[in-house]
Amino acid sequence: MDFVTPVMDVAARLWACTAKRVTYFRRLSRNLKILRTAMDELKGVYEDVRERVECEEKLQKKRTRSVENWIRSVEAMEREVEQILEEGNEEVQNKCSGTCFPRDPCGSYNLGKALPRKIRAVVALRSKVDHFQDVAVPLPNLLVIERPLEKIVGLDSPFLEVWRLLRNEQVGTIGIYGMGGVGKTTLLKKVNNNFLKPSHDFDIVIWIVVSKPTTLERVQEALRNKLEIPDGRWKNRSEDEKAAEIFSVLKTKKFVLLLDDIWEPLDLLKVGIPLLSTHRNKSKVVFTTRSADVCRDMEAQKSIKVECLAWEESLTLFWTKVGENALNSHPDIPKLSEIVARECKGLPLALIIVGRAMAGARTPQDWEKKIQMLKNYPAKFPGMGDSLFPVLAFSYDSLPDEAIKSCFLYCSLFPEDYEISPRHLIELWIGEGLLEEYDSIQEERNQGEEIIERLKDVCLLESGRSQKQEYLKMHDVIRDMALWLASEHGKKENKFLVKDQVGLIRAHEVKKWNEAQRITLWESRIEELREPPCFPNVETFFASGKCMKSFPSGFFVYMHVLRVLDLSNNYELVELPVEIGNLVTLRYLNLSKTSVENLPVELKNLKILKCLILDNMNSLQPLPSPMLSVLSSLQLFSMFNSPYKGDHRTLLEDLEQLEYINDLSLDLTTVSSAQALFNSHKLQSFTRRLRLFNCKCLNLVRLSPYIEMLHISFCHAFKDVQISLEMGGLQYSKFPRQGYCLYNLCHVYVSWCSKLLNLTWLIHAPNLKFLSIDDCGSLEEVVEVEKSQFSLIDPNFSLFSRLISLTLINLPKLRGICRWNQSFPSLREITVLGCPRIKKLPFDFNTGMNKNLEKIIGEQEWWDGLEWEDKDSMFNLTPYFRTTQSSKRLEFPFVPLQMIDRFQDSFKFL
Repeated sequence: MDFVTPVMDVAARLWACTAKRVTYFRRLSRNLKILRTAMDELKGVYEDVRERVECEEKLQKKRTRSVENWIRSVEAMEREVEQILEEGNEEVQNKCSGTCFPRDPCGSYNLGKALPRKIRAVVALRSKVDHFQDVAVPLPNLLVIERPLEKIVGLDSPFLEVWRLLRNEQVGTIGIYGMGGVGKTTLLKKVNNNFLKPSHDFDIVIWIVVSKPTTLERVQEALRNKLEIPDGRWKNRSEDEKAAEIFSVLKTKKFVLLLDDIWEPLDLLKVGIPLLSTHRNKSKVVFTTRSADVCRDMEAQKSIKVECLAWEESLTLFWTKVGENALNSHPDIPKLSEIVARECKGLPLALIIVGRAMAGARTPQDWEKKIQMLKNYPAKFPGMGDSLFPVLAFSYDSLPDEAIKSCFLYCSLFPEDYEISPRHLIELWIGEGLLEEYDSIQEERNQGEEIIERLKDVCLLESGRSQKQEYLKMHDVIRDMALWLASEHGKKENKFLVKDQVGLIRAHEVKKWNEAQRITLWESRIEELREPPCFPNVETFFASGKCMKSFPSGFFVYMHVLRVLDLSNNYELVELPVEIGNLVTLRYLNLSKTSVENLPVELKNLKILKCLILDNMNSLQPLPSPMLSVLSSLQLFSMFNSPYKGDHRTLLEDLEQLEYINDLSLDLTTVSSAQALFNSHKLQSFTRRLRLFNCKCLNLVRLSPYIEMLHISFCHAFKDVQISLEMGGLQYSKFPRQGYCLYNLCHVYVSWCSKLLNLTWLIHAPNLKFLSIDDCGSLEEVVEVEKSQFSLIDPNFSLFSRLISLTLINLPKLRGICRWNQSFPSLREITVLGCPRIKKLPFDFNTGMNKNLEKIIGEQEWWDGLEWEDKDSMFNLTPYFRTTQSSKRLEFPFVPLQMIDRFQDSFKFL
């Protein structure tokens, strides 16, 4: 019987284990029901606590850490219970038919065993609520103070971008910049007020208006008040000690610092702000400024430019300020209101001020009068001279010196929406003497380019591109403000006179110009005068447009201090007044795009003339001799795209004699003249723009490293380019085996060069922006890698990395740009017409889409026949494609070489 006892013991143990498991199976449904009931009760309590917390947070209180942890625990528990209940329901439904036993005993056992533990956990969470005395506590100071804010129109896009960045833990400092009155402060207020919502985890939001002059003491004092630093730790302390106190408080917090209206870089570390890159709490700094420079100097990780409003938003904001009563007072007023709104060009502050001024105008006549005032005398319009312009003028007042201020005001001499050529503008500044005097025009150009960049950075100038050329533009309201400043706040209305498309200017009006300093006429002409006008103070005179056929007799006689005379773009002007030769103070003369045939010999009297520009003058006859060689102060001479009818070699010899000449733009039409230029180290090194036209036997072109623009047309023997270098006093003609040597070359245009096989030398032009090639029948590849010595160039070399525009027309043998695909990161426009052998676009699709690309122009048949690496590339680029007619419409008629000389003036290649 001894063996019976152990057997019974084992059996008892097995029964106990089995009974326990059976109990879990039998109680599964009941425990699931208990868990569901407990969880529902916990969720009800959870909702009550959430409501209490939200009510307290609206009172600028902060939820306690215990409550925050409890809420997170409940949310996690809810997810776990939902999963258990789902699994339990499946087990109950899958029991063997007619029994209490599950189909999956092991799974059901584990689930049944877990249920009691989970029920106890839910009940424990529920019981913790009874220990909450407070769900939220008052902050030592308000988390965020709400800023008064009117109804906002627009700004949705920049707001969403700022808020997205505030949620990005990798971004600490955000800069918001834009022109005055564009809505930067409004945007920052909207960001501030959005922190009133509890959907963030920042401890404190601090708002400080910095403004001018920026002082560390004022910023520290504002922070001290917000952080409630006691007097004992503040008074009689040094700047560094105060910074340490601020730092000791902020380093323990997750904060947002909003700084409005910064005019110069602010050293946040000196203020006491913890270094955001190392601050473990992931705090943020957001600031507004009018200058992109400030964003860079303050090391903003992201900079957001606030642009003017779109038209629909502009009109909505304007109508909001005008009010329904005024808009509905007459059926014509809504249309008239659109005219007024357009004058504000989307600038919110202008729309608000002008809209409020028009709220009392209830008749069409009132609106029409105000429209004329706004267009012709904006400074006199209500609110402009006393409210709007002074605000905008802060940007002007903050410019670092008088030279930049004068250059800015000068831009207002152009008409509204005028596309200003940067090159033309800088040459005018040089002629006026606004730039610092240097030994070379190029150094003055560099200074001018720096000033332009400065004005763009502070949003007083805008940049754009038109007809494959870069240009500058002034916002209309900024221009009105500049004219107001130039007129000494409206006290001297005629100091800067700008007449645009006014038609015929009457004699009595001309008499009012005797106090003018600068006069510009655009698309306007002057009636014949009885006597020569007197302009004792005029330093600048522009007359540009198609209306000016001639000038009244003696018009220039009494311009004794005139510095700049620009008569360009007067296509019907055929004769130059002789008295211009007596303008002995003249420093700048521009006759481009006129039909003047003969320059008066009296121009030789212009002994201090610095700039003479004769571009695009197809009717110009040989210059009188001696004239050019005696202009002893001449530094800049430009005769670009002007087929010269005289002896080019004589012209070059005259230029060679000029002591100070250092900036040339030339148009040469014979091989002998081209060789004369290539053989003159002085002239070649000063040539910035060169056009070679109809140089039949010219097969090799030599360039200096200083060339900026090159046009070659109808040079049928042209094959290659060499560089002229000077080392140790000796002149070489070759390409260096390493590095770039055409660093300044930005614009290349080649056409009708029948023997040209490639343009491989372009690999030495890293800053090339515009490339146009047409009607070169032998061209097979733009860059032939085998001939490029590619391996000897910088290993980081990227071909055409700065190219903006590429035009390829009527090139029947052209296979492609280069056998190596390039990324073209700067390319905005590519045109391909009459190039049937180009089967692939020259992009390296592995580098991603070029974000600057705007359009691809070509024939539909060519586009449909392109080969693609993958469908994604085709789908990504198709939206940019613009179809055009066959390239045949662009072809020039065949011209025998012996006939070109006879009528070359009939062709004009830009």
